[in-house]
Amino acid sequence: MSLNVELLEQSFNHVQPAAEQFSATFYETLFTDYPQVQPLFANSDMKKQQKLLFASVELVVANLRKPNVLTNALKDLGQRHVQYGVIDEHYPMVGAALLKTFALQLGSNWTPEVESAWLVAFEVISQLMQVMQETTSGES
Repeated sequence: MSLNVELLEQSFNHVQPAAEQFSATFYETLFTDYPQVQPLFANSDMKKQQKLLFASVELVVANLRKPNVLTNALKDLGQRHVQYGVIDEHYPMVGAALLKTFALQLGSNWTPEVESAWLVAFEVISQLMQVMQETTSGES
């Protein structure tokens, strides 16, 4: 499974100037489409959470050409998410909300190729994050 780094970077560059709107739209979409995840954020400062989300997406895009850095960062992120109560079933929900947010933010720049690039990227991201979840769960 190969990432289309150029397309991921280009599409992200389009949403980067509207970081706050992107993050707010993501959480609005996530909570509307998947209200069952909302309790995970019950004690969260949502403004801070929105900034953390966008920083995570920035981290991924900035390290697409550095697989070792990206892998380590995603495994660490996955471990933290285990501590927050995230389970395997949450990943497709987050992925769907993320893709929907990209589609809304990119408008006519959301092409089938861009969608495919982000689908593959999210699959890789979630697999790497879930490696830590499986490792942590196996230790219990």
